[in-house]
Amino acid sequence: MADQWQSSMDHAVAIARRAGEVVREALLDDRAVMTKSSSVDLVTQTDQKVEQLIIQSVKEKFPTHRFIGEESVAAGESCVLTDCPTWIIDPIDGTTNFVHAFPFVAVSIGFSVNKQVEFGVVYSCLEDKMFTARRGKGAFCNGQPLEVSEQKDIQQSIVATEFGSSRAPEAVDRIFCSLKNVLSIPVHGLRGAGTAAINMCLVASGCVEAYYEIGIHVWDVAAGSLIVCEAGGVLMDVEGNGPDANTSCLPARCVSDGCLCAGGEVDLMSRRIIAANSRTIAERLVREIAPFRPPRDDAPPPN
Repeated sequence: MADQWQSSMDHAVAIARRAGEVVREALLDDRAVMTKSSSVDLVTQTDQKVEQLIIQSVKEKFPTHRFIGEESVAAGESCVLTDCPTWIIDPIDGTTNFVHAFPFVAVSIGFSVNKQVEFGVVYSCLEDKMFTARRGKGAFCNGQPLEVSEQKDIQQSIVATEFGSSRAPEAVDRIFCSLKNVLSIPVHGLRGAGTAAINMCLVASGCVEAYYEIGIHVWDVAAGSLIVCEAGGVLMDVEGNGPDANTSCLPARCVSDGCLCAGGEVDLMSRRIIAANSRTIAERLVREIAPFRPPRDDAPPPN
């Protein structure tokens, strides 16, 4: 049986490469910087240009498909997932890195149908690394298969995380509490590439054993979530099992309207995630994370 979404995935890879060229060219110019939700939540004209490039290209080839794009949502469009084929786009994941020419910047494109991620494409522009995954067909980097680390001892592990864009005192307190707890396990080290998509690809590549973050968005992790699962990893909510949680990446169905599946029942709209090489590592991290609940991506806008 033919894979009906293969042409969409092929187009995603091609347009991600084109977007990467735009990003690399923009690094040679002055980068006008604006802010969104806070002084550290940055956006540039290149973010907007790349998102429009991707959306326009997809509309021409697949006119019935829908979109959730970071900059479109920032401009006031709704962040609502339906059963329709939907492209979930982060035009520049790692905008702060881009502004400072820090060399980890990604174009992230996830594609969902019936609220399940069918393929994910993450292009690390400055490294020229193309990470891809298709549901049930494995994960790859530049065509080479990916596999998560086999390490089961968290004390022999590297854990990736980020600080997010919220500087609310209560959020910062919990972020640093989690950092202290995880570092004190002790783990071999804490790392962060400055982009959720690349952090998840590092888990898939076996370079780090786990990545966790609270405050990310669906466009940050939609593509990377499938790449992790197809490389043999697992996804879990930061509080472990529960209505937002996923205990493995093996089931291929969604059990509620509120979840966006990457091989299981994980809710990527919740803005909280652990991606790990194994359930053993993920559950150990759950014990050390001080959780909080940022507003959901699909929450109604405030009055």
